[in-house]
Amino acid sequence: MLEAVVFDLDGTLVDTPAAIGATLVEVLAGEGFTVDHAAVAATIGKPLVPSVAGLLELAADDQAVRTVVTRYQRLFDERVLGRGTELLYAGVADGLAALRGSGLSCAIATSKDLRVATALLGSSGIAAHFPVVITHDQVAQGKPHPEMGLCAAADLGVDAGACAYVGDAVGDMEMAVAAGMTPIGVAYGVASAAELTEHGAVQVCADFAEVVKAVSALAGRRTN
Repeated sequence: MLEAVVFDLDGTLVDTPAAIGATLVEVLAGEGFTVDHAAVAATIGKPLVPSVAGLLELAADDQAVRTVVTRYQRLFDERVLGRGTELLYAGVADGLAALRGSGLSCAIATSKDLRVATALLGSSGIAAHFPVVITHDQVAQGKPHPEMGLCAAADLGVDAGACAYVGDAVGDMEMAVAAGMTPIGVAYGVASAAELTEHGAVQVCADFAEVVKAVSALAGRRTN
């Protein structure tokens, strides 16, 4: 039976994927790089530096990669970080409160770095629900490797097998499966319901209210 639920952030709790993609496309074009929009979209939810390096086909420590990353981070901070409340998906604030009220522990496992994740959680008003936040810069290997999920479970003090992981991307489902967690997908983010199911989701939810129902049912908890 579930004791805890670990959440992805972008595309799961906050509606940032469009802003992420648009900002990165703008920065790449501004630096004179030919942009494949589909390739940029495929990087959403993945660590920034290796994603940019892959798009440019350059080493992660190349100066061009550093320039793009620095400019992207500045624009993202200016345009997105302070808009947390308006970017929350419908039902997230009340749904998280209901899950916590039922006795479930909650954590975040995101490919963002700690600075950005902390700022976004704070501006969206949901930081208090997450005593544990695991970010890409805190682990040796990011998603889909299980380390991030295993760290979240360990910090919550529960077995990974007693956790659900809720996310919107294929890598989220793959990480959950590898960590021994119960994978739950959301169809309103990056990946399609079919893709999420193919990569291990036991259920795909159309909105956050469905997430709350699915997690509560698996945990045998009642939420109001």
